[in-house]
Amino acid sequence: MQAGDNQSYDDINVTPMVDLYLVLLLIFIIMTTAGVQSIKVNLPKASTKTTPTETKTRAVTVNNEGKIFLDTIPVTLEELEQKLAENKAKTPEFPVVVKGDGLTQYQGIMDVLSVLGRLDITQVGLATQSSKK
Repeated sequence: MQAGDNQSYDDINVTPMVDLYLVLLLIFIIMTTAGVQSIKVNLPKASTKTTPTETKTRAVTVNNEGKIFLDTIPVTLEELEQKLAENKAKTPEFPVVVKGDGLTQYQGIMDVLSVLGRLDITQVGLATQSSKK
């Protein structure tokens, strides 16, 4: 026996542990990217012009009773058309989001879309809720 064999080890060798973590990280990255399935599409390019800050999205809501609201204010179809026409005169291009209750009669939504079509409002979105599986 040599004199140096009875020496205690104060250091822990962490190299195998680091190797294990790197291998696990590599497996996690590969499995995450392999799990994402998608279809290749050519995405459209975003416009480089900035939108004015005064452009405000308007929300048109039709509840389950068929009542129409512009943002949070109850309106009739005539009032809706008048207020949106005033807004279009100030800002020609503004977005409108149409929200309809799931129990709403389809005709109520069609009446609102008809008003938007008559006013030539082209930036229209329909709000939906994602189905939870």
